[in-house]
Amino acid sequence: MHFDAQVHQMWEDIKQLKKERNAVILAHYYQRPEVQEIADYVGDSLELSRQAANTNADVIVFCGVHFMAESAAILSPDKTVILPVEKAGCAMADMVTAESLRAKKKEMPGAVVVTYVNSSAEVKAESDICCTSANAVKIIQSIPEDREILFVPDRNLGRYAAKQANREVVVWAGQCPVHDEITIEDVVKAKEQHPGAKLIVHPECPPEVADLADFVSSTSGLLRFARESEHREFIVGTEEGILHQLVKENPHKKFYILHQRKMVCPDMKYTTLPKLKESLENMNPQVSVPEGIRAKALKCLERMLNVK
Repeated sequence: MHFDAQVHQMWEDIKQLKKERNAVILAHYYQRPEVQEIADYVGDSLELSRQAANTNADVIVFCGVHFMAESAAILSPDKTVILPVEKAGCAMADMVTAESLRAKKKEMPGAVVVTYVNSSAEVKAESDICCTSANAVKIIQSIPEDREILFVPDRNLGRYAAKQANREVVVWAGQCPVHDEITIEDVVKAKEQHPGAKLIVHPECPPEVADLADFVSSTSGLLRFARESEHREFIVGTEEGILHQLVKENPHKKFYILHQRKMVCPDMKYTTLPKLKESLENMNPQVSVPEGIRAKALKCLERMLNVK
């Protein structure tokens, strides 16, 4: 992908500010291409959580959405965590609150609460263990078989992980509006347009869509599959930001987004280079988590990171 002189100048300005602040820039795969290019690390939620925990920088700039920056603040309370655009949130994360989760836990005493990292710090604090789309199956498999499991908040990931782990799981009613909108009709149409392509999708897609896929995995898993596969064409069923890394890593392969309009997360696109630069200049907006909530949420995240 070609970037113009203005973008290159902005990158230089950001690099200088990053050096002055001793900052590290983390970017999710769904961010804009020019933001991914300036990041020190580009990854999915699990990879970036680990980078946040291990970095020696004084400042973590999280190019993603609010729950991701919160996770960094939970894991690294001694560091300044910046989210370039304060309103960058997650519709799925908003579908469960600490209050509603406490009420559900009363209905299911003794259940192990597995909470997708796409959730607020307050919800993590009410949970037993976190997971990401990359390790959800492994997390469910790690729970004793005699324990009931409540999976929060994504019903699609919960059902997929339960099926793969061969476990009974009660799922919350939440979903990702981007992935959940994809239908069987969308898949049929895409396959008609690209008959030789392999369908690879994220487990946040509805079960009936995942069942039609040639491969289902997290963003990092989809990238790995595309790299290692002998196939040359792929229909991609996740947020369109991943196309930048797919094309970059596989210049001789072809990638088609499953649905041009549906597969765009507006919150992931809020972060721009000017906003990133401005946040480093002003050291704002900062994201922090009250210590009482942070300590509880930390246990939830640490249990996830300790599952190998």
